[in-house]
Amino acid sequence: MSFIKDIQKILQQNIREYGMFIALFVIMAIFTATTDGIFISSRNISNLLNQTGYIAVLAVGMTLVIVIRHIDLSVGFLAGFLGAVAAIALVSWQLPVIVVIPLVLLFGVLAGIITGFLVAQMKIPSFVATLAGWLIYRGAILLVTESTGTIIIPDDTFNAIGNGYVPDIPGLTFLPEVHKLTLLLGLIGIIFYVYNEISSRSKKQAYKFEVLPPAIFVLKLVFVSLIIGGITWVLAGYNGLSWTVVIVLIIVALYDFIASKTVLGRHIYAIGGNPDAAELSGISVKRLIYVVFGSMGMLSALSGILFTARLQSATTTAGTLFELDAIAAAYVGGVSAAGGVGKVMGSIIGALVMTSLTSGMNLMGTGISYQYIVRGAVLAAAVIFDVATRNRGK
Repeated sequence: MSFIKDIQKILQQNIREYGMFIALFVIMAIFTATTDGIFISSRNISNLLNQTGYIAVLAVGMTLVIVIRHIDLSVGFLAGFLGAVAAIALVSWQLPVIVVIPLVLLFGVLAGIITGFLVAQMKIPSFVATLAGWLIYRGAILLVTESTGTIIIPDDTFNAIGNGYVPDIPGLTFLPEVHKLTLLLGLIGIIFYVYNEISSRSKKQAYKFEVLPPAIFVLKLVFVSLIIGGITWVLAGYNGLSWTVVIVLIIVALYDFIASKTVLGRHIYAIGGNPDAAELSGISVKRLIYVVFGSMGMLSALSGILFTARLQSATTTAGTLFELDAIAAAYVGGVSAAGGVGKVMGSIIGALVMTSLTSGMNLMGTGISYQYIVRGAVLAAAVIFDVATRNRGK
């Protein structure tokens, strides 16, 4: 009974963090049952993660933007426009991929800094400033693609970013249908996770912080390790890890470290909690607005690269509704509409929730009209959940 009570207490104290994982598990279980297991097949899960990639990187940046109490509506068409710029640089300018990618990312940073200038220096509300960007970048996409409508990209190296997979270890003959390198990386991931959790627990105990009871801590380690191992095994059954997934994992690891382990991350959350108090404590709010919007611009460029590489072309409709999917993913992932609360890992889970809904309903043959209704209801439920848990915490 004590063990069960401890679990209930921990769930109640961390309902914002664990709620999204529970929601994702329930959604995947429902679609697995209603599609006779097709949803959880290796091929579908691999495609699902690749489809999530370009929204996931946007959701990471959007999480930080919302944390500092702002919004960015321009990211969708900025991603589409910069994806078209990448296509033009490859096809018309004949630049190599190794030059195009840093160049496009730099353009993204500059676009984000311009938005940051309007918000931080000119004091224009971020909603209005980024809505202007939404219109400008929409027009820019039409302008650069108006002659052909679609720019086909013949570069196999660039296209592999959105469609390619990490090569397997050569020379190994056992388990011929399974991607061995993916299994090895999954094992390394489990070892790293367990080591990191044990190290973090030891540090908390050294400073007399509250930690999970030993039995529940071990249960958590086993449960998460099984999830990592299960996902790795499923992916290993179909080509293994894609380059898109690798890129997303790197972005998540980098931004999670910045947000949770650095002074910059603490300052970002301090601004979201109370901008005036942060300014009085010596934090440069203007500078961090530049940093967050510049980062958002760079991730928009990366999203555009992933999407363009996946389609192997740039189109006039690229970027449509990306910003709404990213905002929805951030809110579903636990970011607070009031600012100051939200985790990078949550935004990825939110992106997976929204993409899983679309993928599962497509497999069930659900009409597009009902899909929008369901996704809207999930977003509304996430915001209601945020308000309810915030009010309960006061």
